[in-house]
Order: sequence, then C-alpha cells, then structure tokens
Amino acid sequence: MNTYAIEVSKLRKSYGKQTVLDGISFTVAKGTIFALLGPNGAGKTTLIHILSTLTDPDDGFARVEGHDVVSARNAVRQSISLTGQFAAVDEVLTGHENIMMMCRLSGLSPGESRLRTAELLRWFELDASAGKRVKTYSGGMRRRLDLAVSLVVHRPVLFLDEPTTGLDTVSRRSLWGIILRLKQQGMTIFLTTQYLEEADQLADEIAVLDHGRIIAIGTAETLKARIGGEVIELRNQRDEIVQSIPTSGSIHDFQQILNEVAPMCPPDTRITIRKPSLDDVFITLTTKEQKEAALA
Repeated sequence: MNTYAIEVSKLRKSYGKQTVLDGISFTVAKGTIFALLGPNGAGKTTLIHILSTLTDPDDGFARVEGHDVVSARNAVRQSISLTGQFAAVDEVLTGHENIMMMCRLSGLSPGESRLRTAELLRWFELDASAGKRVKTYSGGMRRRLDLAVSLVVHRPVLFLDEPTTGLDTVSRRSLWGIILRLKQQGMTIFLTTQYLEEADQLADEIAVLDHGRIIAIGTAETLKARIGGEVIELRNQRDEIVQSIPTSGSIHDFQQILNEVAPMCPPDTRITIRKPSLDDVFITLTTKEQKEAALA
C-alpha cells in the first residue's frame, strides 16, 4: 500500500525563458499537512496547478493518490479538492444557495444536497448567515464558505493556495482550526503560504521554495535546528527590532558579535536573546541562496 498521497520527482516548468520550477522532488505522507513556503514568484501556485491537473509539467512526473497528473487526469481530479488564492463563490447568491448549487453540480440528489449543505454551514459556523447574500460577508466568512464549497464531495487530498491571504488575525486563526480538524478526519492537506507562523502552527513538514528550487525540507523543529544556537535581537527605545543576528550560542560568538555591533548602536539599544524561528530559517536560507546565485 502506497503511504504517499503526493509524489513529485524532478518536476520542471518554464514559461518562455523563465524557469518557474527547476527539477523539484518531494513526497507527502497520507493524512498529513504539508506546507510549501516561499515568497511571491517562487513557483508555489504553478506547482499547485500542475498537481491539480490545470497545467502540464515540462519534465519529471507527479502523482496524486498514485495517479499520474498527466496520464490519469480524471482519476486525480476525483481525488482532490482545490481552493485557490481568491474566493470563488457567487456574491449575488446566499451562502446556502452557493453550497446547494455546488452539491447539485456534483451530482448529489436534492435530499442529499439539503443535508450536506446544512452540515457544511454548521461545520464552518455559517449557519447564522446562511440566508444572507455573500456580498455582505466578511473576508473570513467568504474564505470559510469557499472552503465549504470545495468540500461538498469528500476527497482524500485538499490543495489550499495561500488560504489566509488578506485575512485578519482572528479570521486566520479560525481557518487554522478548521484545517487542523480536516487533518484529524484523515485528509491530506497541501498548502502554500507566505506566512511563516502559519507553516509553523499547521504543518507536519515544510518545504522552502525559492526561485523554483526546494532549498530546504523538514519539520519546523528540524529547520530551526539548522540555524543553531540562539538569535540576538537588537531593539530600539520603542522596543522595535532593529536587527536579528543568528549565533552559535557560544560565549565567544556572543562577544564577537557584540564587539562588532556596539560601536554602531545608540546607547539605549537593548539586547534580547531567543531561540531561532522559521523567520530566521527563511531569511538565512534565502539570503544564502541569493549569495550563491550571485557568485555562480
């Protein structure tokens, strides 16, 4: 029995002279949350489009639930749900009408559609607003409705392309709770994100994508361990972080760093020390990648 929901090997995609995906490989275990982390233009959405059969790769292969994304498109589509970066619901219809319409389009009977619609409205905490037109919904409510619509039919794999972009903190955390509950139900979730905290909170495994290449992959703790030691933060009198400096954690390293930065800092600069975060990992890895590209 295959333990992988998604398998990607040496996948390449270019548009003209621009290489968007440059031979990436990874696997995603069934029933886990996999986060693809990277800045705008890194190739995250292109990868989602390939895995969901919307775009063909130029080279390499990808399988979803054991089905090839090129030669077995229909089987892949029967295995996945997809929610894009922007809510794809009809603003003129009510929340109830949006879900009902998708239920009927998915082949459910009128009775099944009513039951499934009521279940999803309740599950996504939209039952109180079910009769209101979607154009009156907040951003967080629209995103929950969009996710509800994509889950009308049970599929083993869910693709979420930057699901919380543009949401406030409360709405973002509410959606995180829903995503974690979906994982508890056995669903495999592949999400792309620019938010390091999001990947840290949700993902069982994280891949960092930069300029079309995966430059690191592992658990959040494994990636943080790559930085090593602690991080020195320099803060101004308004308690704003002026600079973050990774260290090895040794007294010699601390002393050397402080000797270097002290002459450039105002007398009221404060120093704090903390463990590395995913932000530190991302900055360190992408900065290293840029330096190596410049030297190549």
